[in-house]
Parts: sequence; C-alpha cells; structure tokens
Amino acid sequence: MNWIQSLSKAIDYIEDHLTNDINIDDVSYQTYASSSHFQLIFHAVIGMTIGKYIRYRRLSLAALDLLKPTSKIIDVAMRYRYDTQESFSKAFTRFHGIPPSKVEWGKVKLFHPLSINITIQGGFDMSRKLIDEFYWSEIQGENYKKLTDSEKYKRIVDWATKARGQNPGVFDALTEWILDDSEWSEDKLAENEQILMQGVFARFKKQNAQLRTYLLELEPSGVVNEAVFNALDRFDDELSGLTYDKQLQEVVTQMFADFAVMGDQSIRKQIAGNKTGSTGTDSVDIFGYINYLEGGDASVQWALFMPDLVDRQQKGFKVDSLEYKKMPAIRFIGMNVDDIDNMEKRKSLFCIIDTMDEYKSELDYDVLFMHHNGLCVDVSHWQGFWGRFMRADAPVPEGFLCFDFVPYNDGKAGLPYISQFAYSTFSGDMEAMHRHEGYDSDAMYDVTRNIMLGQGVHIPYPDKYWTAEVFLDGFDKHSTAYMFGAEL
Repeated sequence: MNWIQSLSKAIDYIEDHLTNDINIDDVSYQTYASSSHFQLIFHAVIGMTIGKYIRYRRLSLAALDLLKPTSKIIDVAMRYRYDTQESFSKAFTRFHGIPPSKVEWGKVKLFHPLSINITIQGGFDMSRKLIDEFYWSEIQGENYKKLTDSEKYKRIVDWATKARGQNPGVFDALTEWILDDSEWSEDKLAENEQILMQGVFARFKKQNAQLRTYLLELEPSGVVNEAVFNALDRFDDELSGLTYDKQLQEVVTQMFADFAVMGDQSIRKQIAGNKTGSTGTDSVDIFGYINYLEGGDASVQWALFMPDLVDRQQKGFKVDSLEYKKMPAIRFIGMNVDDIDNMEKRKSLFCIIDTMDEYKSELDYDVLFMHHNGLCVDVSHWQGFWGRFMRADAPVPEGFLCFDFVPYNDGKAGLPYISQFAYSTFSGDMEAMHRHEGYDSDAMYDVTRNIMLGQGVHIPYPDKYWTAEVFLDGFDKHSTAYMFGAEL
C-alpha cells in the first residue's frame, strides 16, 4: 500500500469513528505503519496533527447537529467525546468564534473531510502560497462610498474578526517554512527574500497603510477605537525591523541588512520562534521575530473588534468602571484554595489577616488570587489562593503562603510578579457575572481581559500573568470586581 492510499484509508477510518473513541494506534494500524511514523507522515502531508484533524471534524459536525431544532448541547458534547459540556463549549467557541448556544447558519465553520490529491509543481509554490493564505484586507469594494461611516467601520471590524480566526495558522506555517532546512539552501535565498520581505512584510505594511487611511477618514464620526492607531504604529515598527525585543534586535537588524544570514540555521530559529496554535495562544518556548509579527497583527485586530465583543458579552450585567493601577511593592498573603474548601476555614484565615492592620495596603479587600507559576496555562495548572494584598514588609503568619509583587519586570518568568494591573468593577445579575459557558474562564475575567486587549494594554503572559477575583463585601459574598495583571 503506498502512502497516498494509506492516508486516504486512515481518513476514511477517522470519518467512520468520529462519534467513538479514536486511538491513534488504531488509525495507524489501518496503514500498516508504526504510530510514530504514521503521525509524522500525516502531519507532513496534511499540515496538522491527527488530533487536530479529528477535533476540527468533530467540532464541524457538532455545529451541524446543533442546527437541528431538537438538539441539546450536552447531548452533542457527549456524542463527540467531550467529558463535560463546559469543555465542549470552550473548544466549540475557540473553533467557531461563537458559543454553542448561538449557533446559526452562516456563522459556523465547516471543516470538510480531506481527500489526498498530489500535484508536483515548481519548488517555491508552497512557500509562495503562504502569502495568499493570510486573510488580507479587501474592505473597500464597489459599494464602499455608499455606506454610512458606521457601516464602513463594521466592515473593517468584520474583516478583523475573520483575520484573527485565520492568520495564526498561517503564521505557524510561516514558522515551519523558515525552520525547514531544505527550503533554505543557498540557491533559494534570493527567492525566499522576495517571499518574506516583499510578499509578507511589505504586504502587511501596505495593508496597514490602507487601514490607517480608512480609519482616519472615519475618525471624525467617532466610530473608531483610537487604540488601533497605536497598534498600527507598533506593528509597522516591527515590520520595519525595529523590534521591541532587545534580545532579538541584533539578529533582526542582521536579517534586514543582509538576508544571506538566513542561511544560518541558528539565525532562522531566532527569527521563526515557535508555533502558537490555531488561536495564537499555545505555549511558546522560543519567542521569535515571527511571533512578534503575529502579536502585532493580533493587536490591530483586537483593537478593532474587541470593543464590540465586550458590549455583546455584557448580558445581564455591566462594567461600572475599569482603571489601571501602578502600585509600589506589595505582598499577597494567603492560603491555597485546596486547604480551605469550606466557609469556616476561610473565616479562620481572614480572622488572622484582620489582626495585621498595621501592614494593610490600599488594596484592603478579600481576594481569590490566581496564577500559573509564570508558565502557559497548558503547562502549569491553575492555582488559587484566598487572602489579601498587604504591604511589602508584611510578615507571613505560620501556615500561610506569600507572593511578592514589584513595580517593574525583572525579565524572569514567575515571581516576583508585577504590581501593575487593570481593576474593573461590575454590577448586575450575579449569576450572569460569574457565568462560564461561552467564556474562556468566566464573564468577569473575559470582559476585563478583552477591554485590555481592545485598549492595547500589554498583558505579560505567560511570564508575569496573574489575576484576582475581588470580594468587595467580604469573602462570604459574591465577588464583584477583578484585578488583571498588566505591564503599563
């Protein structure tokens, strides 16, 4: 059996078992190959892992099932092998851009079964194709002048939303191409320079200039989120080689001065960095120049569509205020959530903290502090601690833990964290404010984060990432405020 037949047979097997547990060993058995070898071939030809292919197909079929009038979210989640409705909702929202409860025709992605057809053409076809895979702006169109300013801006916002869904995967493909030694032999450097410098960098700069023109035209009407101009400025700087990462500045300057340095694998690794996944949020061990470009692209899109998303997310509650605070050095003192899983233990903890009035800070609230040890969320599990923010010199009572915060970034992952953050307060229906379905975490978390992204505020993820639920009326009442670590 040749490898084309093997892959086709494997895809057929997957299609027949999408509502069953699928073991990769069972899939590879259909091809008479070892699991490890088959996974390599599958990824090389299909362009994604077997796991991702299965996930995309299941989420696509799940959307079609949910469009049926009698379908229930929990039943569809179980059918496509999700352990809980919550995990299904998170995966569904990331893939389709809308929660399962909001499914309707025209708003879901349909990822169709793949078929293998091989055509061999010129050696640079695949890399040139990367350029066209980005979701480039074609906003104006024939009827652009007939639209109102609000309609014109909505068209730009719609483009940004779609680009955010598509571009992370193309940046990952760009990273793979740069890291592929076979694509960077000496005879290919000149062609690759055209592809990267003109096809990608220059085209993004052209798109930014076009967007800026459109947005400046609309600015007097008040529909434009002003933060987008700073995002465009920063993205243009990165595209011109003026990277904000001091550690990368030398190698980026070398590439712009003499593209021949890209023949050096060690240089390309620094330029490429690591892949970030289809949503642009997975772990990154090596943060390269392409990662910064992806971040610049994302910042422009967030500034465009996040304000509208935030408005839609406030259902049954509202944001009363959001401000940014720069604090002096402070210390969080508390205990792990697992150690105080009932109200009496919490009460005992805060009674001890109440005796430390001489060390209290201006953040004199009961909080649930959360972090991931300076690592990505898929590497280090969530950790929560009940306690309070105190002065930096506050002693730590026996049996308590402490986490220190300083006013600057020391450049290292994890402690000490940065004593800078967004502070938001909420009012409305308590259940709505703490709803999980359709949100990455819960409503207060998502809305606070999305306002920050829409305003172009830097969230130091993952190195210095932290958040805290704030219980303004005490630990025995609902939280109605949120702190979200920032670098201001």
